[in-house]
Amino acid sequence: MLRTVMLWKVPILVGLIVLGIHIWTMDKEFLDVTKDLDYFVASVEFAVAQFNDNNPEENTYRLLAVGRAQKKTWTMIFLMDLEMGRTVCKKHDENIHNCPLLQGSGEKK
Repeated sequence: MLRTVMLWKVPILVGLIVLGIHIWTMDKEFLDVTKDLDYFVASVEFAVAQFNDNNPEENTYRLLAVGRAQKKTWTMIFLMDLEMGRTVCKKHDENIHNCPLLQGSGEKK
């Protein structure tokens, strides 16, 4: 009886392994997403904050426009093209969201 039960489990286990490998190795391509999805907007804000934190310049950058907005299938990995401009505010200023863009020789996008 125990042997019969084990014989049923082996094909099921092998089938699940094969199915899991197939799903894992499926082509994971980037597909366009709408730019107003909550989790995409949060990812853009995170990317801008990380850029400002890791940028050696003292001035912060502000988001001007979102170009490409794509998500990798079966994941939460995004591919985005962001246009940002250098502001007059420094990194640790309080209200960096309303900072005007730097004009003239220091202008940088």
